[in-house]
This record gives sequence, structure tokens and C-alpha cells, in this order.
Amino acid sequence: MRLSIVGLCVAASASSTYAFVQPSSFGVSRRTTTGSFSSSSLAVTKEDLEACQAKIDELLLETNAAPFLVRLAWHDSGTYDKDLTVGFPNHGGANGSIRFENEVSHANNAGLAKAVALLEPIKEACPAVSYADIYQMASARGVELAGGPKIGVKYGRIDATGPEQCPPEGNLPDAEAGEDGLFGWDSGTVVTKDPEPQGHLRKVFYRMGFDDEAIVALSGAHTFGRAYKDRSGLGKEKTKFTDGISETAKQYRADGTEAKYNPGGSSWTDQWLVFDNSFFKILEDETVDEELLKMSTDLAVFKDAGFRPYAEKFRDDQDAFFEAYARAHKKLSELGSKFEPEEGIEL
Repeated sequence: MRLSIVGLCVAASASSTYAFVQPSSFGVSRRTTTGSFSSSSLAVTKEDLEACQAKIDELLLETNAAPFLVRLAWHDSGTYDKDLTVGFPNHGGANGSIRFENEVSHANNAGLAKAVALLEPIKEACPAVSYADIYQMASARGVELAGGPKIGVKYGRIDATGPEQCPPEGNLPDAEAGEDGLFGWDSGTVVTKDPEPQGHLRKVFYRMGFDDEAIVALSGAHTFGRAYKDRSGLGKEKTKFTDGISETAKQYRADGTEAKYNPGGSSWTDQWLVFDNSFFKILEDETVDEELLKMSTDLAVFKDAGFRPYAEKFRDDQDAFFEAYARAHKKLSELGSKFEPEEGIEL
């Protein structure tokens, strides 16, 4: 099953001024992006980044697209291989290469061309800010504005400049086993196939330099967003939490205001536009509604002896989860990146 562990989908406002509409299929259009998406070579300033952040915050409020944009950023950075010696940008990571057709069309990136397009008006308005910075900023701000921890992302990333700099397919994690009964791929920079979900997750995330605590913390991002059967192979057409009609389907932002969204898909939690530790509370609770999604890679965080102590800690202590999550998210956002200035720019 080719769905990333962060197979997060978007809740989009029907009244979005960006005219964003959820794709009817996460197979997504295969349009070439290299002609219309150019890399910036301008020196970015803190003022540029602050102006960009204001526009991203506005976009997030108008579209409720935070989960979708978290997925985009993670899939850009999650291709990193710490053991490659080829250097930037060919070792993968947060370099904006996902905007190119040959990478965004990877199976685990299904639907993300829509996310790339959603952020293109931001790039046009903020040409000095790199695509890599825009993607990571949208992800971090999405988590923060949804009630999650401050990530502390730094900026000044340099973009990959062409499709020849994209990583091979197969570096991102799967959510379920494929037809061969194995999780993972043999076509990435390392073989990540494994008969067990926890083994597969370790092969993927150890390749990037993460430990077990970080794997579990990052898995907690499934407190956010939805999955769709006709796009990822998982989830239902809609549930009582995503149908847009029933009382249980009402979604609220972290500030308590109701959020409009396009109905559909299956969520992991009942309030899937709020970032908290609900994911860990729901996983082991056999009394929760059966329409809430629980994937094999999700369940592994409690079933595996190495993962379980962290899952239990994050279930019982949201502050501990937020601390570990922010640390892991920040690291993920910087994997493989090259910054100018070298120390980056903090907001």
C-alpha cells in the first residue's frame, strides 16, 4: 500500500480566495512543473520571510489546508539519506525538489502536485523566498496555528534547481504492506522492505538519522488530517467525522472557531484540524468509534517494545509529546538543506 506514514490530506474551505479544490483523486494530474516553477537565487532577508509567513498564515486560515501542507514538507525532506556522500542537493532532503514532475509523481506523493500549486501564489508574491523555505514554513506554521508546539524552524534554504537532482522513488515510508506482504521499497537509496511495520519504519527513519523516540513523535502527526480510499487505498468515502453534515463532523480550529472543509475521507481523530496528543489516546482505546483510522504503522508504536514506552509517555503527557515532536519536526525540516547564510535565519 503506497501511502506515506504522513499520508495527510487537506480540509479546504469552499470559499478559499486561492480557489483551491481538493482533487477528485490523489492520483493527481501529471503536469510538468519544471517550466512554471522556477528556483529563486535572490538573497532572502528576515523581512522577506516575515512577509511570507504572514501570507502563509492567511492561506492556512482561508483553506484549512495545514495537514496537506505538512505532508508536502515532510515528503520533500523525508527523502534524505545521511550515508550518501554525493552532497547537496543529491542526498535528498528539504530542498524543494518535490516541485518537479518526476518526484511529485512518485506513488507516495499522490496528490501533492495540488499542494505545490496551492503555494505557488505565495512564491510569486515572495520571490526571494525559496520553495524549500515556503514548504517548510507552511508545515511548521500549520502545526503551530493548530495548537501544536512552536517548531523553531530556521530559514534560508537553497533550492534544488532541476529534476536531475530529485531522489529516486522509494525513500518514503509506507502505511500498509504491499501485495507481496512486505512494507517498503527496494528502489530507494536503501532497501526498506520488511515484513513488519516497525522494521520498515526503522529502516526509513534510521536512514535519515532519527531514533525510536523521534519515529514515535513524528507518527503523532496523524492527529492531523484525513486519508482517502480512492486516493491512497485507505479510508472511507466519508465518515461521521468528515461528512460535513452531522454534528460529529463539525471541525474547530485551535482558537475555537468552526472550520469549513470539503467533506470526505477518514480521519485518525475526531477533531482532525487540532494538533494535540489525541492520536496516542485513540490508538489503544478499543471503545473509540470504528470509523477512526488505525493503520498498521500507527498501531506499531504501541505493539513494538522499543516504541511503546514513548507512545505511552506521549499518550499520558502532551507536553512531553510536544517537546519531542518539535525537536523531531525541526530536524526533519533541515535534513539535507543548504542554508544561506550558513547559520540560517530564525523568526
